Amino acid sequence: MENPQQASSFSSLHAYLRALSQTPSRLARRACSVSTSYEEMSQARSRSGSDMARTLRWPDLVGFGLGGMVGAGVFVTTGHAARLYAGPAVVVSYAIAGLCALLSAFCYTEFAVDMPVAGGAFSYLRVTFGEFAAFLTGANLIMEYVTSNAAVARSLTGYMGATVGVSSTSWRFSVGWLPEGFNEIDLVAVGVILIITLTICYSTRDSSVVNIVLTTLHLSFIAFVILIGFSKGDWKNFTEPADPKHPGGFSPYGVSGVFNGAAMVYLSYIGYDAVSTMAEEVKNPVMDIPIGVSGSVILVTVIYCLMAASMSMLMPYDLIDVDAPFMAAFSGGAGRRRWRWVSNVIGGGASFGILTSLMVAMLGQARYMCVIGRSRVVPAWFARVHPSTSTPVNASAFLGILTAAIALFTELNVLLDLVSIGTLFVFYMVSNAVIYRRYVSSPSTTANSFPTISFLASFTVTALIFVLIWQLFPPGKPKIIILCICGLVSLALIQLFHSTVPQAMKPEFWGVPLMPHIPCASIFLNVFLLGSLKAPSYVRFGIFSGIVMVVYVLYGVHASFDAEGDGSIRRKSGGFSKSLESKDDKESGDPIDVKV
Repeated sequence: MENPQQASSFSSLHAYLRALSQTPSRLARRACSVSTSYEEMSQARSRSGSDMARTLRWPDLVGFGLGGMVGAGVFVTTGHAARLYAGPAVVVSYAIAGLCALLSAFCYTEFAVDMPVAGGAFSYLRVTFGEFAAFLTGANLIMEYVTSNAAVARSLTGYMGATVGVSSTSWRFSVGWLPEGFNEIDLVAVGVILIITLTICYSTRDSSVVNIVLTTLHLSFIAFVILIGFSKGDWKNFTEPADPKHPGGFSPYGVSGVFNGAAMVYLSYIGYDAVSTMAEEVKNPVMDIPIGVSGSVILVTVIYCLMAASMSMLMPYDLIDVDAPFMAAFSGGAGRRRWRWVSNVIGGGASFGILTSLMVAMLGQARYMCVIGRSRVVPAWFARVHPSTSTPVNASAFLGILTAAIALFTELNVLLDLVSIGTLFVFYMVSNAVIYRRYVSSPSTTANSFPTISFLASFTVTALIFVLIWQLFPPGKPKIIILCICGLVSLALIQLFHSTVPQAMKPEFWGVPLMPHIPCASIFLNVFLLGSLKAPSYVRFGIFSGIVMVVYVLYGVHASFDAEGDGSIRRKSGGFSKSLESKDDKESGDPIDVKV
């Protein structure tokens, strides 16, 4: 076995070429190497130099959760789901999606309480499935954050224009020599991103104050729209379409329509994962994180259901404008002309929502990059925390500038094809990781490793079969029977695993209840949602995952191997890896399993 105690792989061209020639052995050594909670909370944090200040409490986390989730997207997704899938039962779709989001939030919460570090999903996967799996998912998530933030920033121009009655094209200018889709220059989006970047670099606590102020203003606008909808709407719109030829009733497209609607609106709940990245800055993680994460999801579910009910009362579902449902509801029809000013109010409220969702997402992406830098898979420069501001300034500035550059040129429809799949994939991985950690516990506990991995793989395959049948089979009794069989097989797998494989550890402070049923429900949901995405999302995911693998092979694995050699990080093979603890680790007296 090669000795990691050697010169840097990047000290010279000769050293780098030599490192490349050793790539297979280094991959075997590092790819499945896992960290521990102890290392993530002590040694890894020390690589940032200064510590992030613990200044946040649960109201700050609830504010970040509300700000991150209740963006402008809800004003659009509600119309899509109601008109095309669920009808007035979109209220139930939001409730189902909220319950499913809460299940995933439980998985995040268990990790965040036990291991309050800034890395979020990256750290959770690094202590369970190893370095490469963590880097693959973390890098995809950062890429999705950057592209979605750029898309959201460009949409701000449209909503600001709607507020003052000016077309968004008046806020942009065209450059003829640039290709279509990249020739509309948006300086407003760039300016907003740079201002938010400066804010989050200056202070997390001050960022929280700004977020709470903006979120309060945004929720005030939403509350106003809900009250207007309930006071001016008509209850008969819950059951009667405008055209008698269209299906009627509260759920005109049946149960399948309600669940398809839930799959669409679930994306409106994305944002709570960014809250977990601020766990390192929370004063009392044991109390604040469960309240902050779960509380924000519950509050957002209530808000979304009220918004959906308000819109359903304003007009029959078959008249809803799928692109701007709330604005059209107040501006359309002779009887509502005097309420057209409300559509300007909606534009103003959506603008505040865009600002808060941008701030929370940019806080989250910077902390992901910071902790990936601590792992040395990317340059350690990204891990630095500024001693004066106690924030990851380098990561925040780099990603802020990158986001601004993309938002400057790239049209919204180009960016929208690139988002969603990375976040859902991370949710899926974290749900798997919380089961694996409970039943395998640590790298030194391998007895449950094979049955746990086998169960997770079998359950995923069963969920995938269910999704394919749901998507591809025509409606009818045979489809229902096959779906029921898949459901029963899934339940049987869960019960068999639960009764035959004992848990290797139980959380000391807070754990997901009803293990493994709740994480399995989250896995099933995320597979279902991944199956509902369009082909461009998978093409993007495949291309970027290929780029991530190239970066890891050409840089990441060698940088982390060098860090292992100089003692910056340690190697511990995951329980699912056939490799054993190295002789070097044993001789160095490194702790294998430390109870925190």
